[in-house]
Amino acid sequence: MHDLIRGWKAAARPALLLLFLLVEVVLVDTGGLTAAVALAATAAAGSALAVCSVIAARCAPAVPRTRVRTAIRDRERRTAFLPQRDPDARGRRRPRAPGRPLLTAA
Repeated sequence: MHDLIRGWKAAARPALLLLFLLVEVVLVDTGGLTAAVALAATAAAGSALAVCSVIAARCAPAVPRTRVRTAIRDRERRTAFLPQRDPDARGRRRPRAPGRPLLTAA
């Protein structure tokens, strides 16, 4: 947990520096405090969302590769086209051999 906090602080420093620079530019260019507050609120909400997503991603357990391969193989077996799997199965008609074309109604 200590490493997580230290990593977050290291990532937050450049973000805070950028935020302060943007606030300064907004205040100088527009002269309004409303735009600066809106920018700060948006940046705070975005950074909170980013931190929550990073924490949630680190808490999710890693799935072993063998489990993924097994799941893909099982799905392939379930969705295989049945006549292609066993064309000689009981009750299945064999495809016609190519021959003379059938006469059609004109």
